Amino acid sequence: MIPAAFDYVRAESAGHAIALLAEHGDEAKLLAGGHSLLPLMKLRLASPTVLVDVGRLDDLRFIRDAGDHIAIGALTRHRDLEISELLSQTAPLLHHAAGHVGDPQVRHRGTIGGSLAHADPASDLPAVVLALGGTLVVEGPNGQREIPIGEFYTGFLESALEPDELLTEIRIPKLDTLGWSFQKFNRRAQDWAIVGVAAVRADGHSGVGLVNMGSTPLYAAGVVDALHSGATAAEAAERANEGTEAQSDNNATVEYREHLARVLVRRALEESGLS
Repeated sequence: MIPAAFDYVRAESAGHAIALLAEHGDEAKLLAGGHSLLPLMKLRLASPTVLVDVGRLDDLRFIRDAGDHIAIGALTRHRDLEISELLSQTAPLLHHAAGHVGDPQVRHRGTIGGSLAHADPASDLPAVVLALGGTLVVEGPNGQREIPIGEFYTGFLESALEPDELLTEIRIPKLDTLGWSFQKFNRRAQDWAIVGVAAVRADGHSGVGLVNMGSTPLYAAGVVDALHSGATAAEAAERANEGTEAQSDNNATVEYREHLARVLVRRALEESGLS
């Protein structure tokens, strides 16, 4: 289908983008890589009257060592994450998972900020950032605020990001990583995951994120609680479906997704040493 008519404005800076959002309100949408927004517009599931293009803001494209965390610009492309030597050393889970997002075309164009802000429960990187305990930095007319990733997702394709705010940076804590795993079950390599699991084990931190097991990206709190109580990987994996709301579709029934979640969580825990 053809999208509804819209105006196009290229933002010259992050401040300019925020001003445009404040001016146009709910009628405006940000355009970065476009892999999430444009398909929705073609299906008329989203009909913004103004597209604010932030895709060329190079000041929001970086990967930096910021002391106790790694700072990643919101417009950093998946390919940049995939080949980053800094991430391979400090956040290997994110480094690896970025290389499994979509296909090469998607990874060379799509951005981590777009993936996180779109709030799609079937997306890989939100689960990864949940497992790592990341923080999102957003800016708006009233200044900057930091949102823990666990408080960011509020509903299906909905987040704590206000209509006039721009996601500018993702902060990944520098963990003393002891083990990690990313498990993804899909029909074809470039497809969305039917179910996915991101797990990390570090000194003083354990985290497990779930892909496509509810209306939002999910943190597997029951699994982590079980591990902290001394459960084995098999025992903890039995709690993989706690707090989830798996949906049935053409790819899987609810029961199949729940089965996959238990299987993949166990594999991820065993691979990462979380047992």
